[in-house]
Amino acid sequence: MPTYSSTANFDLSIDDISEEAFERCGLQIRSGYDIKTARRSLNLMLAEWANRGLNLWTIQKQEKTLAANTTALTGTNLFGSGADDSQQIVDITDVIIRDSSNNDYSTSSISRATYWNYTVKTTSGRPTQYYFERTINPTLYLYPAADSAYTLIYYALVRMKDSGDYTNNNEIPFRFLPCLSAGLAYYIAMKKAPDRIQLLKQIYEDEFQRAADQDGERTSLFLTPKTYLPGV
Repeated sequence: MPTYSSTANFDLSIDDISEEAFERCGLQIRSGYDIKTARRSLNLMLAEWANRGLNLWTIQKQEKTLAANTTALTGTNLFGSGADDSQQIVDITDVIIRDSSNNDYSTSSISRATYWNYTVKTTSGRPTQYYFERTINPTLYLYPAADSAYTLIYYALVRMKDSGDYTNNNEIPFRFLPCLSAGLAYYIAMKKAPDRIQLLKQIYEDEFQRAADQDGERTSLFLTPKTYLPGV
């Protein structure tokens, strides 16, 4: 009878991923600088992933107290407990307002131009719209200004954790390990194996696409065409 493994916890440390990437380039790690440059490339690649869309494992639910007359939240009032914590936010995906009776009300995202063209931004009421200013220290603007105390609940897309020590594991789902290895191999090829760039880039993009396709939400989509009858 065959013997099967009873574990399902395979993962790779930073040095293992670096070694795999170097081997895909037809190279071997020979010095401390090789592992250093691999880690730097890995952190750059993780930053680039933030530009590729939603990474569901980095979305965090946040609840913040919204005092009366509040028009905007920034700093620790928006996210975290440290002065620079809010810089971790890449984007905000959903915002709801909860009143004192625990009733939840949805809000809609508006553009910067729409928000800044409101003449009186201190108009009082239950906030129904928000504009998220994606600066280094971001700000969430609300309209109208809160007419009483509410609870602000939102989902924040935050940046991925850095690689850190070589013995660390990257904080990503195991499904992205093939993509992570392929991507690092491509990044290293740009510096050390230019003859393999095109091949490794194609493998990387294919691996990323497969992983990203499985990282979406499983919901139904219904499209209803809008009928326009001129003259009616």
